Amino acid sequence: MFSVIEGTGYEVIDERFADCFVGNARVERLWSGGRWCEGPAWFAAGRYLVWSDIPNDRMMRFDETDGSVSVFRQPADNSNGNTVDYQGRLVTCHHLSRRVTRTEHDGSITIIADRFEGKRFNSPNDAVVKSDGSIWFTDPSYGILSDYEGMTAEPEIDGCHVYRVDPATGEVRRVADDFVKPNGLAFSVNEKTLYIADTGASHDPKGPRHIRKFGVGADGSLSGGEVFATCDNGLFDGFRVDRAGRIWSSAGDGVHCFDPDGTLIGKVRVPEVVANVTFGGPKLNRLFICGTTSLYSVLLPVNGAKPG
Repeated sequence: MFSVIEGTGYEVIDERFADCFVGNARVERLWSGGRWCEGPAWFAAGRYLVWSDIPNDRMMRFDETDGSVSVFRQPADNSNGNTVDYQGRLVTCHHLSRRVTRTEHDGSITIIADRFEGKRFNSPNDAVVKSDGSIWFTDPSYGILSDYEGMTAEPEIDGCHVYRVDPATGEVRRVADDFVKPNGLAFSVNEKTLYIADTGASHDPKGPRHIRKFGVGADGSLSGGEVFATCDNGLFDGFRVDRAGRIWSSAGDGVHCFDPDGTLIGKVRVPEVVANVTFGGPKLNRLFICGTTSLYSVLLPVNGAKPG
């Protein structure tokens, strides 16, 4: 049964946020019992959500038709970020096996990327699929720093970077190499901009805690990289874009909403550290929120830019 919980609500920082929520629409806790919930992905055809519970090495499934929650996959290779491609297939980043995979319609698993120039990735964290079929993902070191979210190991690659997988050839190309801990990422509505979070402050108090903004070239190259927004509570982890181009990002005190010009316009308060969000529901106006131990949601008068 859904429950409305204390410590939730909306904080209007800029009047533009007034059109982004309904005052009597409350944040609901849909499920609790995880250790670090991450990577929600919405499957429109089945009206269900899949997300990762990384330390418990499992993926969970929420069925919107009846509110039930079940285990989708276990073990799950310490899966982290998930998304859905334009054919409705699940794309997953794994810490334990240090790879990116795709779950086919028949349930079989295809390895998308597990090495760059012959060296194993650190621990792919989050992924996004562009409309041309290219897969973009971040590769911080969280999964090899300890056994909590993966397995302790020495890095084989010189740093933590961002990569692109070519849809035709499968070639993996490094597209950004000046991050400390690249994390969540998402394209703008027209796909001409790629936003990427850097959570370097997780292990260095003076490290970055911001989202950067890149121009996307026709050949898949990135340019620019200026700071779009800096987090004022905790860290930005995963985030999504709505149809108006606003960024809805995880943070330490809930979900932060940014106007396309980079202004923080409001917050959705959640009583746990939020790791990631996605839009779902038949109208893509239900924001699913992965808190530390729980799955939350809230209905909004705005719509996500795309499923997954």
